[in-house]
Amino acid sequence: MYPTTLTQLARGNPFSAPLFSLQKVEEPQQSLHGQRTRRLAAAATADEESSCAFGSSKYYALCGFGGILSCGITHTAVVPLDLVKCRLQVDPEKYKSIGNGFSVTVREDGVRGLAKGWAPTFIGYSMQGLCKFGFYEVFKIFYSDLLGEENTYLWRTSLYLAASASAEFFADIALAPMEAVKVRIQTQPGYANNLRQCVPKMFAEEGLWAFYKGVVPLWMRQIPYTMMKFACFERTVELLYKYVVPKPRSECSKSEQLVVTFVAGYIAGVFCAIVSHPADSVVSVLNKEKGSTAVQVLKKLGPKGVWKGLVARIIMIGTLTALQWFIYDSVKVYFRLPRPPPPEMPESLKKKLGLTE
Repeated sequence: MYPTTLTQLARGNPFSAPLFSLQKVEEPQQSLHGQRTRRLAAAATADEESSCAFGSSKYYALCGFGGILSCGITHTAVVPLDLVKCRLQVDPEKYKSIGNGFSVTVREDGVRGLAKGWAPTFIGYSMQGLCKFGFYEVFKIFYSDLLGEENTYLWRTSLYLAASASAEFFADIALAPMEAVKVRIQTQPGYANNLRQCVPKMFAEEGLWAFYKGVVPLWMRQIPYTMMKFACFERTVELLYKYVVPKPRSECSKSEQLVVTFVAGYIAGVFCAIVSHPADSVVSVLNKEKGSTAVQVLKKLGPKGVWKGLVARIIMIGTLTALQWFIYDSVKVYFRLPRPPPPEMPESLKKKLGLTE
């Protein structure tokens, strides 16, 4: 019989399916045409032949490529807003608001000044996207195989959280050097104008440590952010198809599926921004100041200071996250990668719970 303790824990999960109970429920009938094994993933195609096997080396490589495009392009596109956000965090007396930040920057550096840090942003976040999305798929399948089909469904939110945290750990190591360079260029006027000037100067002053001293604050910022980004997105997609979209996902066109992806991505992005903003403020100040530690910066900013620039970050991250998921899912569609549908309860588990005859 299904363990009582596990049932209670599943019910207690804040992301668990609403109104889940050990009762017989009526489920909408769906066509058996094109049904496949239900495995966890972001979205799906139901009746088109895939270009590779789910979980194959080619699948992981193309998912990594999708991550490069989704993160590299989107983060580079919002460099002006990111620059103003960073300056709001490190010098709130000079840059008093988003609008004022743009005005002061253009007045001092011209319109071209808004693009400062675009090169390290593109390189760093492309590498991060490769690891974030590529390893997420790896760890999600790996942990799912360890849990088995029934526990994968019951603990799917915990699975998303664990897989995304594991992926982001490695993604931040790839991101840290270019993030340090980007922040130094953006927040220290006159220090360096581009990547070629900044890297040798930082190395000469502080050695290799200059590029990795922010990795722990990055983990503090990015791991909660990514856990929220993936878990909230996956569950939002599931709920949208269940309660909002008026027809089964298998009957939706690719364009309609991508709209759902974009909406779910934006919702996830708002929560991501709030969860990760305090650590983001610490990273910005830490990479600006020489010899500071994360604890020292946190004390200096105080409870109020860590929330400076939140509105700019919500706008930026909400848009970023929505576009990232849209681009990533579009890459999967273009290369005809397997896109399993939202998870459904396995028949074996339904029988254990008495939900089927």
